[in-house]
Order: sequence, then structure tokens, then C-alpha cells
Amino acid sequence: MTAALLVSAIAFTALGQASAARHRAQGAADAAALAGAARVLFGEGEACAAAQEMVERSEAEFQGCEVNELEVTVHVDETPNGLPAAFGPARAVSRAGPVAVE
Repeated sequence: MTAALLVSAIAFTALGQASAARHRAQGAADAAALAGAARVLFGEGEACAAAQEMVERSEAEFQGCEVNELEVTVHVDETPNGLPAAFGPARAVSRAGPVAVE
């Protein structure tokens, strides 16, 4: 009984750590995409530099940036703490750009 409780506690802790890493990665990607979209009119290099700077501020790993017309897509990795780190990084992608109003 005690062993099952301990295993359950460890599993829930690991799940929480993995979930937290995923949320950190998504938050970093969202902020970076918005930062890139704010600079997209100055060119792809400027937009991706702004996105990369934002990711680095959040202490996540910048994996890439793509600009398609006025839309910026950012790829980010975040290494989870504890046991989930053995399964690799949490990955997130976010896209930002203008919205068409009809």
C-alpha cells in the first residue's frame, strides 16, 4: 500500500513538472512570436532577432523562427526539471501576425 502511494506521488510530481515545462515553453513561444510580429515590418532578420531575444530572456531554448509575409512563427524548447528531463525537452510553437477584418 505504501509503495503504491509512493509510486503515485512520484508519477504525479513528474507529470506536474512536465506540464510546467510545457507551459513555460508555450509562454516563451507566445511572447517571442508577438515580439517578432511587432518588428516584422523591418524585415525577417529584425523580426527573428526580436523573437530570439525574447526567448533568451525567458531562459528557454530558441529553436527557430520563420517569417511568411507578415506572420512570424517561433519554435521553442524548454528542459523540464526532475524525472521528465530524461524524456527530452518540452516543445512549443507559436504564430503571430495581423488579423484580417472583414
